[in-house]
Formats: sequence, C-alpha cells, structure tokens
Amino acid sequence: MSGCGRYRWVVLAVGTLAQAATATYFLGLAAVTPALRDHFGLGLAGVGALVGVTSVGLVVTLIAWGSAADRFGERGVMAVGLVGAAGALGAAAFVADPVVAGGLLALAGASGASVNAASGRAVLTWFPAANRGMAMAVRQTSVPVGAALAAVALPSIAGAGGVPAVFATLACTCLVTALAVTIWVREPPGRPRTPGGPATSARTVLADRRLLRLSLAGLLLVVPQFLGSVFLVEVLHDGSGLPLGVAAGLLALTQVLGALGRLANGVWSDRVANRLGPLRVVAVAVAAGFAVSAVLQPGPGPLLAAVLVPAAALAISWNGLVFTAAGELAPPGRAATAMAVSNTANYVAAAATPTLGGLLAQVAGWPAMLGLGAVAALGAVGALHRLVEPGRRTSASNPGRRT
Repeated sequence: MSGCGRYRWVVLAVGTLAQAATATYFLGLAAVTPALRDHFGLGLAGVGALVGVTSVGLVVTLIAWGSAADRFGERGVMAVGLVGAAGALGAAAFVADPVVAGGLLALAGASGASVNAASGRAVLTWFPAANRGMAMAVRQTSVPVGAALAAVALPSIAGAGGVPAVFATLACTCLVTALAVTIWVREPPGRPRTPGGPATSARTVLADRRLLRLSLAGLLLVVPQFLGSVFLVEVLHDGSGLPLGVAAGLLALTQVLGALGRLANGVWSDRVANRLGPLRVVAVAVAAGFAVSAVLQPGPGPLLAAVLVPAAALAISWNGLVFTAAGELAPPGRAATAMAVSNTANYVAAAATPTLGGLLAQVAGWPAMLGLGAVAALGAVGALHRLVEPGRRTSASNPGRRT
C-alpha cells in the first residue's frame, strides 16, 4: 500500500509533464509569431489563425479521446496522442506552405487532446479524495508553466535555427514525454475497462444533467477568465492611463496569482471535502470584482488595478475545481469522458470570448466588457445553484462511482 502511495506521485509528475508538453505548442507558439510571419509570409490575421488552429483540432477530438481513456486506460491514450503530435510537429518543420502547416498544427492539436482528459483521469484514479483536489491543481498549473517555459525558450531557438528548429524542438519534447508516459504510467491493479465506444460514453455523460450544469458553469467562468487575461493590459493602459510596462507587469502578476490560486483552491476543496462550495465562492467573488471594476473604469488607474487584478487572478483559479468535480460527478467508468466534455465547453468559450469582448469594448466601452464578465460569473453561480456532488470517497480505485 505504501508503494502505491509513493507511486501516485510518479503518476502526478508524469501527467503534469505531459500536460505541460502540449501547452508548449498550444500556447507557446504565440511567443514566436514574428518568426512564423516571416517564415510563412503571413499577416497578423494569418498568423493568428495559424496559431489558433491547434485549438480547433483539440475541440473536435477531445470527447473521443476521453472515451478512449475510459475504455483502454491512460497510458496508451497519452502515449499514442503524444507520438501523433510529435509526428505532426516534426513534419511541420519541413513545410513552407502555411495551409499545409496549419493542417499539421490542427493534427497536432487533435492528437495532443489525448493528454487533457487522460492525464486528469490518471490523477483522479490514483489519488484519494482527501488530497485529489491538491493533486489536480498541481496538474492544472502545468498549462501556464508549460506556456511560460515555451515563451522563454522558443524565441531563442527561433533566432538560432528558425521556425523549423522550433517545430523540431516541440516534436522532441512530445516524443520524450511519450516515452516517460510509456515507462512510468500504469493503472491500479484490478480496475476493469469500461465497455462501449466513444458514442456510448458521450451519450451517457451528456444524459447527466448535473454534468451539463457543471460544464455550463465552467463555460461561463471562462468568459471573465479570458476577458481578464486578454484585455487587462488594454484596460489598464489605454483605458485608464497606466504606463504600458506597469500594465504588463500587472498582467504577469495576475497569472502568478492565478496559478497560486489554483493550488490554494485545490487544497481548500480537500480540507472541506467539497469542490462545488469553493467554486461557488470563487464565482461570486469574480462577479463582484468585475462588477466593481466596471463601475470604477476608467479609474483612477491604481484603484482600478487594485480591484481588477485580484478579480482576474480569481478568474484564473477555478479550473481545477471544475475538472475534479467533473470526474467525481461522472457516471461509473466515464470520468475521462466527463472531464473531456467539461474541457470542450471551456475551449469553446475560450475561442469565442476574445472576439466577443473586443467587439463589446469597441461598441460600448470597457465598462460594458467588464460588466459582461460579471454577468457571466453570476450565470455560473446560477448554474451551480443546488447542484449536489457525491459524498467523500476514501478510495481512488474507481473514479466516477457515486456514493
């Protein structure tokens, strides 16, 4: 038993590494957009589409990968997906046509989607409820960490070897991670496979109204999350007159506080044996923070920043709570599918929010955009109203079982 207790930390480390590896190209490519523009002869809109197409592949395949993880286990699903992503990224190093490169990046996104649900299921499987929230929070911080590491490393790689070297590095990262998954990730002994294919798993999950309400709450909370992350500098600099360097520094502070908040929320949910209670508190606080920010805008700038930065950080901090709750609310044997459904809703909102927020700010001003964040967070509170989660489990051997 003590061996299993130690081994779960190995699973967490490898799952976190796998999620960080996919973040290096899902989010990290944004750090080398000037090099991508020069290499492929693109304008701003074109390079934006090239970088964003990875998310299109992810949204299309995420639920199917979750169902596969429920049926076949995490190790094979993550390893196959990472190898597929490595192949697509490696091939992109040899093409000069932006359309072909876009297709390969979409394929890399579709393959890397395997890690999102499967690594979460691995954590859910190996960690008991008493510290599962903390473990899932650690896994969730891998996304900003992976993106940050890519933002530091990829520009230098692009300067030394060009865009082909960037893609080759990302491919090698995925290959090394796939090897780590193959070597160190395994399932608890005696856990049965879930029968049925992806369609069966998806229908089972989508028939559960509690999971749909939770997914809706996550979708709505993504709105203030992305409004705060994407437009914070614009609101504080152009909208309220803070120096650009100060506004950018506050954005960095927001991301750090948001990552720390994910860890704190995970520990909090473990201590109170509840995921949805802390999630409701965070949603109310986000709604209040964005509402007050809407009233304060355009300033004074320092006062607005004192309210908006904590609100935006809280808006980053909730993801682990929803992800863990989705796995724990899932029908028996459908944890990965449930987490994939929740993640799909999040990515759909993430794709739509920047465009909607920018349009609203352009037409009605920054207070209206900040008000949208408050309204969306209040909508999440409504979606969570009287939503009941299963009681505390002491065993991690059967994720998705209700007690």
